[in-house]
Amino acid sequence: MKRYVAHYLYTLSAQGLIVNGFVELDDNGEITRIGKADSWTEEEYIEGIICPSFVNTHCHIELSYLWKTFRKATGMAGFIDQINELRDNKTKAEKLESIKFWMDKLWERGVSAMGDISNCDDSFEIKSKSPIYTRSFLEVFGTEARDCKGVMNSVSKLTQKAKSYGLDAAPTPHSCYTMSPELLTASSAAALKEGFLSFHSEETQEEEELIKYGRGKMYDNRKRAGMSTPPVTGKSSLLYFIDRLKEVHSAPFMEKILLVHECCMDKEGMEEVRTLMPNAYIALCPLSNLFIHESLPPIMLMRQEGMKLTIGTDSLSSNDDLDMVAEMYCIQNNFPQIPLSEILTWACKNGAEFLGKETILGTLEIGKKAGIVCIDNLSEDGLLTSASRSYRLV
Repeated sequence: MKRYVAHYLYTLSAQGLIVNGFVELDDNGEITRIGKADSWTEEEYIEGIICPSFVNTHCHIELSYLWKTFRKATGMAGFIDQINELRDNKTKAEKLESIKFWMDKLWERGVSAMGDISNCDDSFEIKSKSPIYTRSFLEVFGTEARDCKGVMNSVSKLTQKAKSYGLDAAPTPHSCYTMSPELLTASSAAALKEGFLSFHSEETQEEEELIKYGRGKMYDNRKRAGMSTPPVTGKSSLLYFIDRLKEVHSAPFMEKILLVHECCMDKEGMEEVRTLMPNAYIALCPLSNLFIHESLPPIMLMRQEGMKLTIGTDSLSSNDDLDMVAEMYCIQNNFPQIPLSEILTWACKNGAEFLGKETILGTLEIGKKAGIVCIDNLSEDGLLTSASRSYRLV
């Protein structure tokens, strides 16, 4: 048996926050008791937070070799240029070494499950051997309608290879600006058939300018590269995406849909999501948003409109670290009105629900093997600081 006592025990369940709370686990990591501690030993006591393990809903672990190579604040068009320039700047062995290092780091810091983007098979074997559960979203690109069939045939083969490693995996669309309407619908159909879809949506104003009006830096970027651009609709890229989903099947969409970033999401888009996508979640990646274009999503409006929020780290091409606590601190620092318990709920419970792992992960409850994480270096009033770090206890 193991017993841990913390000044702040966030169960994220009906028991809520317990000050000087304890959690006991059997030798298999299953929680057997939770409550308020009357006494404790020095070895049992944690000066900080104990909470369930984290769920990182959006990562590109295969891009870990790009750590510290990208310039910041280039906007999305500049970021795309860097991807094209630097994507193959390391050997396969170096890429695998980076993937393994950061998968281990994520686990040590308390991540137990992850929604991970894959464009190739580099990460499959490492993910299959990791204690972290991953759902692999096999992202596809292709701006030319004539390439749709070939792209889908290729990702179908990649899907079979991922599943040969025992991974949960399926095709998923990347974004409006990297796909022909035909490929967007075809890949969405494959994702919806699996029951899970991840989609980069409304990440920057440059994306909105391209989709709504057929102009701006991303439009120029696409044209310079000789790529076709999506039809100009006058609608936001989110509403354009929903229109393409309707080509797959009629609304409502009961599948699990993860909308990644949503920095430009407005009230109209939120109403459409709430009405048409009962199981939609938003992946907040604030440090990536600041890294690329120095802006953040409308999180206060998202809360007001009842959006289901989760937290991701994005990739090391657009982030200095893969640190869930740093993402939470960024949110807390920029939106101090939001209670820490709510931010932790996004990082743990909501992510587990999106991945369909809520019976195991996300909350501290008797009978669960949810993992136990400590967060230290809090402020005097129990909030995160820039020095806060997480480490896995169980």
